[in-house]
Amino acid sequence: MTPRSRQGLRALAAAGALGAAAAVWGIGIERYLFTLRRVEMAILPPGSTPVRVLHISDVHMAPWQRRKQAWIASLASLRPDLIINTGDNMGHGDGLRGVRAAFAGFRGTPGFFVHGSNDSFGPMPRNPLRYFLGPSRRKRNPPRLDVTAMEKYFAENLGWTNLNNASGSVDVRGLRIDGFGVGDAHHDEDRLDLVPGLVASLREDKTPPSSLTIGVAHAPYRRVLDTFTDAGAEAIFAGHTHGGQVRLPGFGALVANCDIPLKQARGLSTWARSGTEVPLNVSAGLGHSIYAPVRFACRPEATLVTLIARA
Repeated sequence: MTPRSRQGLRALAAAGALGAAAAVWGIGIERYLFTLRRVEMAILPPGSTPVRVLHISDVHMAPWQRRKQAWIASLASLRPDLIINTGDNMGHGDGLRGVRAAFAGFRGTPGFFVHGSNDSFGPMPRNPLRYFLGPSRRKRNPPRLDVTAMEKYFAENLGWTNLNNASGSVDVRGLRIDGFGVGDAHHDEDRLDLVPGLVASLREDKTPPSSLTIGVAHAPYRRVLDTFTDAGAEAIFAGHTHGGQVRLPGFGALVANCDIPLKQARGLSTWARSGTEVPLNVSAGLGHSIYAPVRFACRPEATLVTLIARA
């Protein structure tokens, strides 16, 4: 064997070892490193008391994922003033059992929620390379999940407000917070034509006057973000992207599974539209499909967003 051949073999061996180490980290370690991210938005009326919003997304719960259930349950100790849940809570036919275990401690805390497609349809195996070709599409005959039972649990047991192509208001720390939302844009369930009417109905209710209006969506497609901004949302919350799920250090997300710019696929940023800028928080989420059990350079997360008064 020539020196050049030996050098090539060593390079291949090193690359293989690096790939194996990355797989062990992403599959066996990082996907369990649940993280609470903390950010601030200065959007409340002057003189307002701060409001603590817990943003949870993309739990993709399976019943055996007790470590994740326990970590989510521990977030109740933060005593948030408002919960915003941006969908894809279920990841298995019996996922609601784990969802109940995780969220029971939030009963009585006001909340807004929307659905992702994985609240209605169970996961199926996919070729991960297809995500580089564009947003994924629903496979034929996916297993059905009991989204109605989950919706009933959120609304009746926890007291959260359903914003799937709907609107509603909650009272938090002496403030009235209005919310409007749409269904999952990833599968064209977003009735954007309804948004102007939803916002108009909120503004017709003057008792007490609204202190803040927020838009809530699962998938942050540009058409959704543009429509929310035009409608007067003062903050937008979304999920779906998993932050890319696999990120390259120093580069970021490789895919977002929607048309949002990759640099905005995770975290707090600003959505600009026709001279208007709105804070946008995209959660990287807490889970993954049971057929893609990996996170790399993208820890599973929830976000504690503290709303403070404008200067």
